[in-house]
Amino acid sequence: MTLTPWQFCTSGAAIYQAGLHANAGLVATAAALLGFYEHAVGKICVSTHTDWAANYAGLDDSIKAELASISSSLIAMDIISYDPTGYLTREADMIMNKNNSIIAAGMAALKDKVNHTLSTP
Repeated sequence: MTLTPWQFCTSGAAIYQAGLHANAGLVATAAALLGFYEHAVGKICVSTHTDWAANYAGLDDSIKAELASISSSLIAMDIISYDPTGYLTREADMIMNKNNSIIAAGMAALKDKVNHTLSTP
């Protein structure tokens, strides 16, 4: 797998997905965020049995958008898990559930090898 930093999503998108009360020290730490990103890309590629990074430029924009949604949600969950104490009551749980739903739906779509090419109506 060829890994280009922040190819699938931006750190800003991941921080946004983590919500307003994410640990400020962590979200300002580029090395930690990059580590979460690398973990997310690896998880996506291994789970779908596809090296999405290898031919990223050739992917359809909708596939790229799905990769961005999944990867930013995976990173957001890592951010929240690192320190959930800054969140309001049940806020962290709600954000984690939302991100988990995005990940589950996106992974299911990417695993559907038959429909990786979108048709024009």
